[in-house]
Amino acid sequence: MLEQIKQQFRDATDLFTDTLDNGFWQMEIAYFPALCDEHIKDGLLVPFSYRFDPDEFRRMLHANPKYAKANKPEGWASLLLKGFVLIRIGDECYSFKSDRTLVTEPDTTKMEASLEGPQSAFTESLDLNLYLLRFRYNVPTLTVEPYEKGSYSNTAIQVVYDRKLVNRAVLEMLYEQMDKIKIDLLLSSGQMVKELTGKSHRLFPTLLQTERPDRVASMLRKGKIAILINGSRFAIILPVRLYDFMHAMDDDYDSFWMSRFLIGMRYIAVFFTIVLPAAYIAIVSYNPEIFRVQLAFTIDGSRAGVPYPSFIEVFIMLFMIEALIEASIRLPRFVGSTATTVGGLILGQAAQQAGLVSSIMIIITSVVAISNFVIPNSAFSQSVRLLKYLFVVIAMIYGISGVAVLFFAMIVYLCNLRSFGEPYFALFTPRTKDLASQSQQTR
Repeated sequence: MLEQIKQQFRDATDLFTDTLDNGFWQMEIAYFPALCDEHIKDGLLVPFSYRFDPDEFRRMLHANPKYAKANKPEGWASLLLKGFVLIRIGDECYSFKSDRTLVTEPDTTKMEASLEGPQSAFTESLDLNLYLLRFRYNVPTLTVEPYEKGSYSNTAIQVVYDRKLVNRAVLEMLYEQMDKIKIDLLLSSGQMVKELTGKSHRLFPTLLQTERPDRVASMLRKGKIAILINGSRFAIILPVRLYDFMHAMDDDYDSFWMSRFLIGMRYIAVFFTIVLPAAYIAIVSYNPEIFRVQLAFTIDGSRAGVPYPSFIEVFIMLFMIEALIEASIRLPRFVGSTATTVGGLILGQAAQQAGLVSSIMIIITSVVAISNFVIPNSAFSQSVRLLKYLFVVIAMIYGISGVAVLFFAMIVYLCNLRSFGEPYFALFTPRTKDLASQSQQTR
């Protein structure tokens, strides 16, 4: 065994190989110390060297779930690279699970903050993530199917669903898409989303990424499917609707009317983010008669010192906002918020005093930026950020009529969009009883 392993890892200086002899048996052993934890000492070395009993050691090899037979040489390299220890005693080869666990406790939510709900979030450990999910969704019908993707990374993946509620047609479609995935290194859930989406030119995300176990449990209750990836703290949920991206977990914990008010506010914020800059260009440059005379004169007076058309003014302010958002993400967390806040105040005030932009444009830019931050999902927020530039370009050419036609075309596009065969713009989902009966009919 050791000779074959050494041939496969010729230049691996961190590979440990040795032959141990306790006076009764000889044992060949091979493992990567950097990938293994302290369990190798108590679970293998001490029972073999210091407290050796042949019958007890033999029972341990067959009864301990951490030990498994590994008589196939083609699988030895994969086991070693996953943190397993390979041993050979006589003519039998065994693998001992001793992979190092970096995360032992769940982290708090960072991307999806919650005021009243659970604060625990997924981690980069697949076993701990599955524990968090089973802790929230503790039913015997929860099914976990393991996969491996990545010809170089061999990343472990788990497809999780409730076999009683899942839509079998969606599950079969997911299996077909998973079989088509050809990737070398699978490092994050974002790569898996790209591979499963298929069409990269979609304006809106059709898969939902979340770091919250309670959200995944809630989605499983609705018959959806979750994908957990080893090394990623984000789970992938499918199929999804537009409503799922606009829904925050606090909506399930707040009172009925308060949650409905907040959901309605988010949809209004999305409308403002998409339409407001384009409407400013269209009304100021093409259709000022939409406003009352007093308001039209006020806007015209604020732009009296601006030396260029309204669309250049809009592009200047939108570029400043996008640069500040990008800077807040890339800068260190200790100085990021302070630098972007001070930079935004100074640049906005200086640009208005210098006559580069009007005061009403400062207000519109602030409303657009705040409205974009109201969206609870970052992927959907980025799509809305990108979409408003299309509306700005159309408003430059066709005015307010072009904005209205493009908004109608966007609604038609959303109605035609599908997430693994399910309507993206559906307002309602079937109840749990209907999902169970539908699943039984599909079977």
